[in-house]
Amino acid sequence: MTAKTPTGLSVGIKQRLIQQALERRRSEAGDAAVGATLEQAQQAALKVPEAFYRFDQHPGYQQLRVMQQGAARLGLSSPFFRLHEGLAGAETSIGAREYVNFASYNYLGYSGHPAVAEAAKAAIDRYGTSVSASRLVSGDRPLHRELERELANLYGVDDAIVFVSGHATNVTTIGHLFGPRDLVLHDELIHNSVLQGIQLSGARRLSFAHNDWQALDRILGEQRQHFERVLVVVEGIYSMDGDYPDLPRFVELKHKHKIFLMVDEAHSLGVMGATGKGIREHFDLAGDDVDIWMGTLSKALASCGGYIAGSTALVEHLKFLAPGFLYSVGMPPSVTASALAALRCLANDGDRVRTVQARGELFLRLAKAAGLNTATSTGLAVIPVITGSSFKAGRLSSALFDRGINAQPILYPAVPEHVARVRFFVSCEHTEEQIIQTVAIVAEELAKIG
Repeated sequence: MTAKTPTGLSVGIKQRLIQQALERRRSEAGDAAVGATLEQAQQAALKVPEAFYRFDQHPGYQQLRVMQQGAARLGLSSPFFRLHEGLAGAETSIGAREYVNFASYNYLGYSGHPAVAEAAKAAIDRYGTSVSASRLVSGDRPLHRELERELANLYGVDDAIVFVSGHATNVTTIGHLFGPRDLVLHDELIHNSVLQGIQLSGARRLSFAHNDWQALDRILGEQRQHFERVLVVVEGIYSMDGDYPDLPRFVELKHKHKIFLMVDEAHSLGVMGATGKGIREHFDLAGDDVDIWMGTLSKALASCGGYIAGSTALVEHLKFLAPGFLYSVGMPPSVTASALAALRCLANDGDRVRTVQARGELFLRLAKAAGLNTATSTGLAVIPVITGSSFKAGRLSSALFDRGINAQPILYPAVPEHVARVRFFVSCEHTEEQIIQTVAIVAEELAKIG
């Protein structure tokens, strides 16, 4: 017989009923807990500050708005994102008015050069406007290999690789090649792309005083032993100041401390050296004196993108594994062709190189004679005029624009407040008369500002 409880239910049935009741209670308790959790989440969401979920409340945007409003109250129009209505070279058209233009990196005048423009057009006709995917997937075009071979020849190294962005070239190269057990040392005025690359890599970062190879030597003496790979990064010409490092001294430190040396030639290619081959030619160095030659295709070479030149192992490593190359579309045919055409023009165009060097020297000499503060500029295409405050830099740029000269102010936080400036980029297409008149107007307007 089945055992019965006093209520007449079998023991088994009663246990099942008790179990079901307990499960209902747990379910109800769970529902209540979920409800309470949802309510708590809703209450918590109400307490989240607007700055955490609205872009117009973002601190960075708020700071930008304060700067814009301050400039408006002072009667200063924004000098940024001006609309150029045609080719922007030594001269440009803005708002149907002609300006002498010192806000272009078109140092050799190759942007708009007939041979460069025709090469880009022919590449579109033959290969289309895009390679549509990464080169690993969609394949190379002959232009890619020709450009990389000629860049390698320019530096006297094994090979080269081109990227679709100059900024991304530094970011992905440094970010991929170095890691948490490594150290990257850089000039204190190094470009943002290098800093972003170091941050991505996770390597330890240390800076040294501008162009001070002796300070770097001391740091390396203290720190080299604590890291696996060590990279030192300098620039060929510094875009804010127009000066350059004593590169042979840095090469000596490379051998002394067994480190990698990287040179960013964004502003020195086409400008330095007897034939415009850059800082390597200027100092008569061998290609392998530097481990990583980096440059951009958008300035003297009148195109877009960046490149790395060096050993076969370096380039092959980047081509197969660097995310900024591996997962990015390949250089468009027209962009590749224009850079290649400009590079070939440079090989036979010493007159343009000598002219840009002469025009820069003239600008610097006249500026110094007029008592303008040009800091450490060497006159190689980049000449800053230090104003001492962002306000004065903005006022000077605005006054020059009113008088038909387009030159950009560089304000805090791009540079420290006390060295805010208006920056002048000199092209081989600027005439001596334009430079003489510009320097005279700069001195006159700066004197008015006080």
